Amino acid sequence: MAIKAYAALLRGINVGGHKKVPMADLRALLTGLGLGDVRTHLQSGNAAFTGAEGDERELAERIGRAIEDHFGFAVDVLVRDHAYLKAVADACPFPAASLEPKQLHVTYFADPVTAADFAKVDGERFLPEDFRLGDRALYLYAPEGLGRSKLAEALGRAARGVATTRNWNTVRKLVELTGA
Repeated sequence: MAIKAYAALLRGINVGGHKKVPMADLRALLTGLGLGDVRTHLQSGNAAFTGAEGDERELAERIGRAIEDHFGFAVDVLVRDHAYLKAVADACPFPAASLEPKQLHVTYFADPVTAADFAKVDGERFLPEDFRLGDRALYLYAPEGLGRSKLAEALGRAARGVATTRNWNTVRKLVELTGA
């Protein structure tokens, strides 16, 4: 069976003292699941690892169950392979090289998203902020950063399903970690 590099994106951990998941514990938990070369990035729930080629959704559910069993709370988990992460980074519709990383974000979705999902969001109202859709991803340009973005709030209300957002530095780092 072929081995692939993946990233697990955990949603909403280690924020404001809630759902604490120490990265050393997360690495040990993932290693205990039989995953290899486990590495974490930051404290916000980014882990890279290798494993047998398989269904990303099943792998995410397996990791989510293990986290709930170990830590006692549920966490949404998305798993994406290197090829997907690289394709999302490469397809960025904004001039990433000329922007500050805090100005550009990618929201990864568990399921495909369409323009119809965000039809109620009047993008013109939020200019110069802007967004574009990609493959199970939404690119957000927020010149003042995510914390001050009114567009991010509107998009969050319109979004459905499991999603988690990463800034451009983390997007690039996940490509790097899964490409090694």
